[in-house]
Amino acid sequence: MESVTAYIGIGSNVGDRFAWLQEAVDHLARLPATAVTGISGVYMTEPFGDPDQERYFNAVVEVQTSLDPAGLRTNCKAIEHELGRPDQYKRWSPRTIDLDILLYGDRCIESDLLVIPHAEMHRRKFVLVPLLDLANPIHPRLHRPIAELLKSCEDLSVPVRLLEQLKINRI
Repeated sequence: MESVTAYIGIGSNVGDRFAWLQEAVDHLARLPATAVTGISGVYMTEPFGDPDQERYFNAVVEVQTSLDPAGLRTNCKAIEHELGRPDQYKRWSPRTIDLDILLYGDRCIESDLLVIPHAEMHRRKFVLVPLLDLANPIHPRLHRPIAELLKSCEDLSVPVRLLEQLKINRI
C-alpha cells in the first residue's frame, strides 16, 4: 500500500500526563510501516463530562504510514491497552491515554469500528488548535480548511500551550 499522511490526536488526564503522551509518541514511532513526521505543541484543556477530572494534555501526531486505516486503528487501540487504558470505559471518563485517528489522507470512512475523519474533530478546539501547529489540511467531509473550521468552532474552551515539547525518539 502507498504511504499516506495521517493525523492522530493524543490525550491524557491521569497521572503524569506529559509522560503518557511521550509514551504514546514512542509507541507510534515503533509501528510497522509508519514514521512519526511531526508533533504539535502540547495543550492543556478542560475535560468534557465530569468537571472534577484533571485537565487534559492534548497533542496531534503526524505520521506517514502504509498501514491501512483499520490496521492503524488496531495498532492505536493496542497502544492504549498497553499504556493502561481498559477495553471498556465510560464515555469522557479519565484516561491514561487516548489515541484517535483524526484524518487519514483525504479518505472518508464510516463503519461500525471506524469513522474518518473523526466525527467530532471540527467541534473540538483541543483537536483543531494542535492540528494547525502541523498543517492546515482540508477536512475531507466538510471541504473546509482546518483554520476555517477553528474560526467557526463553537467550543468555548481555551487550549493553553505548554512550554514542554514532545520529542520524536528515533528507535
